[in-house]
Amino acid sequence: MRWITQILSWLSTLVVARLLTPTDYGLVGMAGVYLGLIDLVNEFGLGTVIVQRRNLDENRLACLGGLSVMLGAIFFAISVALAGPLAGFFGQTSVRLIVIILSTRFVTSGFRVLPRSLLQRDLEFRKLAWIDGAEAVALTGTTLLLAVLGLRYWALVLGALCSGLLATVMTMVWRPHRLAWPRDFQSIAGEVSFGWQIVVSRVAWYAYSNADFAVVGRVLGAIAMGAYTFGWNIASIPVDRISGLLNRVTYAVFAAVQDDKAALKRYLLHLTEGLALIAFPVSIGLALVTDDFVLAVLGPHWRPAIAPLRLLAIAAPVRSIAVLYTQILLATGQAKRNMQFTLVAVCVLPALFYLGSRWGTAGVALVWVVGYPAVVAPLYVREAFRTTDMKVSAYLRALWPAVSATAVMAGAVIAVRLAEPGQWNLYVRLASEVLMGAAVYAAATLWMHGARVRAFRRMLVEIKR
Repeated sequence: MRWITQILSWLSTLVVARLLTPTDYGLVGMAGVYLGLIDLVNEFGLGTVIVQRRNLDENRLACLGGLSVMLGAIFFAISVALAGPLAGFFGQTSVRLIVIILSTRFVTSGFRVLPRSLLQRDLEFRKLAWIDGAEAVALTGTTLLLAVLGLRYWALVLGALCSGLLATVMTMVWRPHRLAWPRDFQSIAGEVSFGWQIVVSRVAWYAYSNADFAVVGRVLGAIAMGAYTFGWNIASIPVDRISGLLNRVTYAVFAAVQDDKAALKRYLLHLTEGLALIAFPVSIGLALVTDDFVLAVLGPHWRPAIAPLRLLAIAAPVRSIAVLYTQILLATGQAKRNMQFTLVAVCVLPALFYLGSRWGTAGVALVWVVGYPAVVAPLYVREAFRTTDMKVSAYLRALWPAVSATAVMAGAVIAVRLAEPGQWNLYVRLASEVLMGAAVYAAATLWMHGARVRAFRRMLVEIKR
């Protein structure tokens, strides 16, 4: 279900990009800088707490669910009040109504926190997959239909609103649980404290990971913001679509074996190896053919997205596997340590983004290639290794299949680009590069690391069981 919906989503995104303009994406991206932050704090980390703390009784669960609904209503009211100043900050009056309309999601998603978390804790991945698949289909279909009808940026806004409402209804139907007003706050004080540390971490993470959008929108303008936003969305496919597919499963699995270091280490090694085998070739391959991809698939009016897309694609492999480190810390109850690491990042990366903006969107994107691996990733790696008794040599062996096969693939793609006749049609050239890269990578992986691929498949079967 997830793979089918992702293919539909990718195709729809490319079609919608031809119907809309960079300005349309830029306006929604400006609103998204704020709304994405509230999405992170809206549930106050309660969903993560419910999955990690497996001994909560029915009354405490009901109180946590009631608290999540109350917080959703509060954040909706706050968003309505801040919509005007946000529009003034970006200098775009349309942003105000976009913020207000999309903020209604906070109320509906509040009802979703408890039942969805219970589905995760109970490892009901099949139901979660159906819910996520239905949400993706609704988002794809609604957005495409409204874009065809000429609703411009409202296609993006209403598509997100309708799909979120459908997911909430399905979740509540499949895992109903009563809600209670949290009168006895003391009974859930420990869970709220844990959730508070998660919220601080999420706010800090959101601040540094979206500071680039704020800088581009404020300093470089709506057109640059649209190009950068779309470049980010395409480059993040390995992170948000591929690794995100497994991350919906892995946190609950890590939490279930949180007291077994050997199991944590085994899962971390296999998942890192498997994610790298998928994310590395997709990201590096995209970086190699960025210019042809943008011109052939999106059109010449998206030419400003070439430079940031290429750099963001190069940075994506590190981001795709780094998500697992955070999950290890949270699943083992180390929310405070995770919070400390994100606070370090938020003190460094935004300043680097602002400095990079002097060289345009490419300068901002370059920070993800250099700054993030140098400042943030080592903190998480060291703590995750300590938690799981991981050795550096074992981790490097897990990365070697993806790194070596991707290097062979890159050589093949570069050879094709150098050998292609200059008069080749743009679409033919892109197709030849993609097909050659995919074929060489598959052959190199199976020839050099066939046994490791089969071991990863066995691990997935183990998780499913």
